Amino acid sequence: MTARDLVLGRLRAALGEPRPTPAEVPREYRPAGAVAVDLDVLVDRLTDYRATVHRCPDGDVARVVGEVLGGRRVVVPAGLPPHWLPSGVDVVVDHDLDVAQLATVDGVVTGAAVAVAETGTIVLDAAPDQGRRIITLLPDVHVCVLRADQVVATVPDALARVARHRPLTWISGPSATSDIELDRVEGVHGPRNLHVVLTD
Repeated sequence: MTARDLVLGRLRAALGEPRPTPAEVPREYRPAGAVAVDLDVLVDRLTDYRATVHRCPDGDVARVVGEVLGGRRVVVPAGLPPHWLPSGVDVVVDHDLDVAQLATVDGVVTGAAVAVAETGTIVLDAAPDQGRRIITLLPDVHVCVLRADQVVATVPDALARVARHRPLTWISGPSATSDIELDRVEGVHGPRNLHVVLTD
């Protein structure tokens, strides 16, 4: 008899016969589509997480992105729509840039897969307009362009939309931690500044 058999035998003896049946656990979760989408809730959550939200029509995205970036040098994924970028911005297109090359940029501009209003979370799935995860983690500023039709109400709604075989990055505000004496430090695990350009 092994030690494992001995321990399991003692447990069976303590439980007695017949063995108790596990208690029923209610699984009354809200399904996808149970809550209406409210863009103001998303904006409120993102602002609460210290992200900056810029609402604008689709035709003004390049202007807003230009105002946010100023004179920064930015990396963009290869599939980013060109009309999102203003002229005059120093842009590096990511074609498998290495860490040393990414260290020379100040910001990144991407799209998004979906956003969750209830949690203020933006989900990236490495689609052509979002690129590799590394380009959204190293630069100090992340400008994420999000269409209103990409916003869903709850996490179940988001899970129903994303392809689960893709690498997913869930972002709730700028990167921050409060591990050391509960002092908030930003920019530890990713961009210190998150700007969301929400097109209505």
